Amino acid sequence: MSKQPGLTTLGKIISYLFIFGLVALGAFVLVKRSGKVAEPKPIAVTPTPTASASPAQTTAPSESGNYIEPAPQAPRLPPAAAYVPKDNIVEVELSEYAGYAGLIAANGGLAPNENSIFFKKYGFKLKLTLSEEESWPALNSGKLAASATTADVLAVYGRQFQVVVPAQIGFSRGADGVVVRSDIKRINDLKGKTLATSQFTEADFFIRYLAQEAGLGINMLADATAIPDPEKLNLVYAEDAFVAGDLFLKNLQDGRGELAGFVGWAPKTGEVIDQSAGKARLLTSNRNLLIIADLLIANKGFAEQNPKMVEGLVHGLLEGNRLVRDNPSDAVLDTIGKAFKWDRAQTKAQLASVHLSNLPENLAFFSGEIDAAGSFGGIFQSAVYSYGKDIIPDPADPSRFVDVKNLQALQQGGEFANQTVAIAPIRSTNNPSLEDNPLLSKDIRFYFEPNSARLDVANSDNTKNLEDVKRLLQVSPGSTILLRGHVDDSLVEQFRKQGGESFVRKMALGAMELSRNRANEVKQQVVSRFQIDPARIESVGRGWEEPAGKDPDKNRRVEVQWFTVE
Repeated sequence: MSKQPGLTTLGKIISYLFIFGLVALGAFVLVKRSGKVAEPKPIAVTPTPTASASPAQTTAPSESGNYIEPAPQAPRLPPAAAYVPKDNIVEVELSEYAGYAGLIAANGGLAPNENSIFFKKYGFKLKLTLSEEESWPALNSGKLAASATTADVLAVYGRQFQVVVPAQIGFSRGADGVVVRSDIKRINDLKGKTLATSQFTEADFFIRYLAQEAGLGINMLADATAIPDPEKLNLVYAEDAFVAGDLFLKNLQDGRGELAGFVGWAPKTGEVIDQSAGKARLLTSNRNLLIIADLLIANKGFAEQNPKMVEGLVHGLLEGNRLVRDNPSDAVLDTIGKAFKWDRAQTKAQLASVHLSNLPENLAFFSGEIDAAGSFGGIFQSAVYSYGKDIIPDPADPSRFVDVKNLQALQQGGEFANQTVAIAPIRSTNNPSLEDNPLLSKDIRFYFEPNSARLDVANSDNTKNLEDVKRLLQVSPGSTILLRGHVDDSLVEQFRKQGGESFVRKMALGAMELSRNRANEVKQQVVSRFQIDPARIESVGRGWEEPAGKDPDKNRRVEVQWFTVE
């Protein structure tokens, strides 16, 4: 019997390594399936307004939540197609949010029925579905008749989004918020720090808007361990805003410092603060910032082919909003609560964080008569500026989405003739004192005639800067502005050589007066040009006492401090 050839030493080593590799691979697969190793997440976008899961919902800090790679632009939507109603039923998808209570009240619940305003007045049934999944592909491709979103989302998706906006649903007033470490006092303090949020949602837009107003650029990071840009506000993204809150809370409880906060919505914002043991605080909410506006959006093909149904949706929405706004009955509250699985107290609490728009507020919102910032066009353009040309390289015109003919017809019909615009500041009993707690501050260089407090009104930069001050006041009902005038300090040493300390003090008094007069001039221009209540603007001169650096141009400035009502 001949002997079979054996393995050489090298062959044995290779064989053992091969067997060990197979065993290790098998173990790795088993561990992944058990959930002990986090699988890489795809880029996730959650543009539907999810502001508002039930107040009863609480979640522990996530142990397995992951960051996702920021997307350079909005995901592509499938080709547009018209929605075709079946069995006289119109399908509308919403998320769990009190702002949609009017539609639910008008429909008498979620299910299609013949007792709804839509059927009684327009002869069709409405099927409302609640979902937190992204509905834009289904809406664009004709699988849904309508949905709801915020104005900023339309700017992000642009021309590819084939929808019509026939009505505003309302404003979110307190549902969205920025939660930060307790040592952070204003938006400017976030320079060089990192916040977690979810991309292309109203939360993403909210913090971008505030950062832009504070003069902070945005830098997107892959995760919280990436090196932040020290000159910008850094953002990391989670698959949704609730996971972002969990990641921040876990980071806080572990004593790590990568995250300075997160941006999300209730009830997660409140949960994180409650569970932080005093380490986190609400920096600001949108309670008095009219920049998160909820809209009814309809599939464009459906709207063109079924104008009476869209008319019915608009009319029913406004009827439902009136039912909820005007001292809602227990039956109406119970209908809303049943849809969202809330009890009556929870329903009232959630409704307190929204402003449901009536007919005149709708017309003002789309025409810009409320103000440029709290209007559809103003919010749309703010989103374009806030996201920047890299994310929105070719923005659409906001007018391509809007169709107000049904609102105008209702106005002419006079059915809502007794309604008026009624958007007012929501005040608390513990308002912060002026000059102690501005939400943000920004330095603006106004151009004056030499050695004068007379503003150069022919300078286009001055016109733009005045508009910036006006926008801050208009976007936030009840907010106030403090204008702090400053002058250049580069001649102080020359004054000292010229006449000693007494001459420096004399010139300092003159500089203080000039800076005060310049701040007053800016105030007068804002008041006279835009009919702003002068009581909402204060001015003070600081002379050369607070230089911004060694650059003379940067020291010739007016600092604008913005105090919102909280």
